Amino acid sequence: MAAPLAYALIATDLDGTLLRGDDTLSDRSKAVLERATAAGAQHLVVTGRPAPRTRPLLDDLGSRGLAVCGQGAQVYDAGADRLLFSVTLDRELAETALGKIEAEVGQVYAAVDQDGVDGLTLIEPGYLMPHPTLPAVRVERRDDLWCEPISKVLLRHHALSDDELAAVAREAVGSLATVTMSGPGTVELQPLGVTKATGLALAAEYLGLARTSTIAFGDMPNDIPMFRWAAHGVAMANAHPELKAVADEVTTSNEDDGIAVVLERLFS
Repeated sequence: MAAPLAYALIATDLDGTLLRGDDTLSDRSKAVLERATAAGAQHLVVTGRPAPRTRPLLDDLGSRGLAVCGQGAQVYDAGADRLLFSVTLDRELAETALGKIEAEVGQVYAAVDQDGVDGLTLIEPGYLMPHPTLPAVRVERRDDLWCEPISKVLLRHHALSDDELAAVAREAVGSLATVTMSGPGTVELQPLGVTKATGLALAAEYLGLARTSTIAFGDMPNDIPMFRWAAHGVAMANAHPELKAVADEVTTSNEDDGIAVVLERLFS
């Protein structure tokens, strides 16, 4: 009889966690994920990227199953190329939230991820994509951001740090939306109450797996709810201090195959 799996569900963030800085997956990481799935574990990508920006990476992984996208606002079925679950951010609330933030810190620059499997990322004048490899469409004015349903708003400020902007945004926005910080230059507004844990819990239910059998890997404060939901949270060496503070374990960096280091130990 085969030994029981230490963790039946492996939840991994992408940027700064599973992926290297050049957006590639190392052969070592890919090999150990294949070994874990061959042993019976499920690998679940849990990312802030919307489904259309996640799909090419799932193809590279050979994944035809589920993925949690959009900071938990989307559960995406890669095999069927459809959303099993999707929550949108009310566009009037989003516009009001932006106004409240700008009343505190002056002009911010905004982008939005549209809802749907073919949704676009729209960026207003002055917004610089923190991830230059991700495709985006520049619009002429802010009003153009609200032309279709959206899953979230991305914010940048010319002078404030991410931590400073996130703190001001949380205070200003209040109960209008959830504020997260998911990477360098990436402060986001998403539907109130929606986090990575929301999508992860729903995907785990679809898969028939429990939080007690889940190990999660991440690098930024937006991964905190996922760590609190999972049985074991592993922060990368390059992780934000807020995430390291709640992690059960800290591994090596994403550039040094930190996920593989842990999974090789568990799936030897």
